[in-house]
Amino acid sequence: MTISSEPGSHTAETVAQEVQRFLEQRTKQTWDPDTDLFSTGAVSSMFAMELVVHLESTFDVVITGPDLALDNFRTVNAMTAMVLRLRGAQP
Repeated sequence: MTISSEPGSHTAETVAQEVQRFLEQRTKQTWDPDTDLFSTGAVSSMFAMELVVHLESTFDVVITGPDLALDNFRTVNAMTAMVLRLRGAQP
């Protein structure tokens, strides 16, 4: 899936779909958007770093400092909200 880097081209739906696609491809299962991926054991801290790289490269965002908190990566919805927030903060 190609994601446009144009501001405003990302909706919660398109971001969530891409995050879901990536998770399904890597874990070979489907995830509810509110499932805590860490408590299920689906995501380790090492895999969380892969998520950071994927989100940064796919959505043209930079995830640093407080945004690297595990809570931002616990669920598809949390990752979607973070990406949308970071996209909105960019000029």
